[in-house]
Amino acid sequence: MGGLFGVVSRENCSKTLFYGTDYHSHLGTEHGGLAVLGKEGIQNSIHSISQAQFKSRFFDDYKRMKGFIGIGAIDDESPQPLIMRSKFGTYAIAATGMITNKTVLVKDLLNQGVSFGEMTGGGVNTVELVAKLINMGDTLVEGIGKMQDTIDGSICALIMTQEGIYAARDKYGRFPLTVGGSIGENEYIVATEASSFPNLGYTLIRHLGPGEIVLLSSRGVKTMKPEGKEKKVCAFLWIYTGDPSSAYEGISVEKARERCGMAIARKDDVVVDFVTGIPDSGIGHAIGYSMQSRIPYRRPLVKYTPGYGRSYTPPSQDIRDLVATMKLSAIRDVIQGSRMVVCDDSIVRGTQLKNYTIKKLWDNGAKEIHIRPACPPLMFPCKYTFSTRSIQELASRKAIRAIEGNDSEHIEEYLDHRSEKYRKMVEWIRKDLNVTSLKYLDIEDMVEAIGIPENQLCLYCWRGC
Repeated sequence: MGGLFGVVSRENCSKTLFYGTDYHSHLGTEHGGLAVLGKEGIQNSIHSISQAQFKSRFFDDYKRMKGFIGIGAIDDESPQPLIMRSKFGTYAIAATGMITNKTVLVKDLLNQGVSFGEMTGGGVNTVELVAKLINMGDTLVEGIGKMQDTIDGSICALIMTQEGIYAARDKYGRFPLTVGGSIGENEYIVATEASSFPNLGYTLIRHLGPGEIVLLSSRGVKTMKPEGKEKKVCAFLWIYTGDPSSAYEGISVEKARERCGMAIARKDDVVVDFVTGIPDSGIGHAIGYSMQSRIPYRRPLVKYTPGYGRSYTPPSQDIRDLVATMKLSAIRDVIQGSRMVVCDDSIVRGTQLKNYTIKKLWDNGAKEIHIRPACPPLMFPCKYTFSTRSIQELASRKAIRAIEGNDSEHIEEYLDHRSEKYRKMVEWIRKDLNVTSLKYLDIEDMVEAIGIPENQLCLYCWRGC
């Protein structure tokens, strides 16, 4: 998904920028970057964070960077922030999300005589493409709006100029962008994760609406383009992506996960010795299950250190496997001879869950393993961020392919948790995972647990629309 952070201050902002951006490290594992605007113009620093934590990569950089305005980014696709010289002047830009019609847009711009200088993995850097689309407008604000209307996908962006930071949430508000401030000091910040605010000494002002554009400066926060009427927030923010201490649209991530776990438990009658959650995001779901069922919560698996990233986000299977192998340690004395409910946020590919997590539990003497994901089977790869890359890798699609004998396009019955085909799909996944039982949270209960009207949620991963 990626994360953005920006700060406008009367003092040198580099320390706040450094720690604020670091609070987004759970959203990406490949690239990190900082840019500040000071007396000497714009300075930026970009590093790979695939083999080292953000803090260690940027600790020396932030100490030499001086400025009163800064933006930072964590992203899995594009090295950033980039410095652009344009008709609007020189600015720095950071952007996260995904453009599915990127190839077409690049070709169109090239045919118009536009050149690209930033290349990522042999292709055009998405952030540079965003900047070139914005530059087509008569003003920055108009350009941002045109960019949002032109792309297929979802982009949130921060643009740092002499005026301040232009912050733009994606057109349908699929991903968050939140403004905070230290009002008495006339200091303002904008971030993907509002959980970054308290420890930095800032308070929440408000969440930006879908498609809204604001300008942060020492004079305050000014709306440059009002929010749109249609909202489609990514439901996966509450299920998996978000930090437990965050809240989106006023809904606490941790509380939503507890409600998911409680909803699973209300429809479950399995007899076990304890409930557990796969660290980290599965823990909140498991606590909710334990609260509802009154079955004790225990920790048969613990995460070695926060330094190990998420096995869901790294782009290559080899790296995902390595993270899955190393990050969890099994506690044999808790596991041996025990029957357990294991809550997880989701089953995407199922590879790590099967080959590493479940295997560790069986190898340490588990008696029964009952898997309880906190969302329905994922049926479609996300079109709005880099998570699942292809439809073939999804566990549910592997099951359908095995049942039907081909990659069937007619999967309507598999989407209905009351159908016989859905039951067969879940049973195939259960056998493939090698677990005692498998029950998913159905989509109606998941939506209710999140607490936002269904028509304001993006449920594409489960419904394909």
